[in-house]
Amino acid sequence: MTFSPELEARFEKLLTSYPPGRQRSALIPMLLYAQDEVGSVSDEVIDEVARRIGVTPLQVNEVLSYYTMLHRKPMGKYHVQVCTNISCLLNGGDKLWEHVCKRLDLGNKEVTEDGQISIEEVECMGACSWAPAIQVNYDFHHFVTPEKLDEILDGLRKKQ
Repeated sequence: MTFSPELEARFEKLLTSYPPGRQRSALIPMLLYAQDEVGSVSDEVIDEVARRIGVTPLQVNEVLSYYTMLHRKPMGKYHVQVCTNISCLLNGGDKLWEHVCKRLDLGNKEVTEDGQISIEEVECMGACSWAPAIQVNYDFHHFVTPEKLDEILDGLRKKQ
């Protein structure tokens, strides 16, 4: 599999950052970077990353199945994650989840027809002190209300 020169440089930097025999520590960052470039973690990506760090594709799949931020199918250009774990739940995270589902007419890990927005219910973002929280790609939003969520979604639509 061929990646962009920029991604190849990132991979090289990652792989040389770890002592010999410890390259498997680069697995999650490599998968995240590849996912950002390719759109999902495909079988080709799994095979290529496994080869580069010296593990089996099965070992990569084991990691892939554990981490919710890694996706086997493409998500939207803007991936909206809504936390519904205890702190967020107690502060309205469940209402935000219901709101985004209704507003976009989507279910968990579904993508709008135009491929622009996907949504995902997640367990915890580590932002309990700022609950309820959402994440759009790599941007966090804290103390989110349904009105603020609407503003965020409208802003994403304007970026298209």
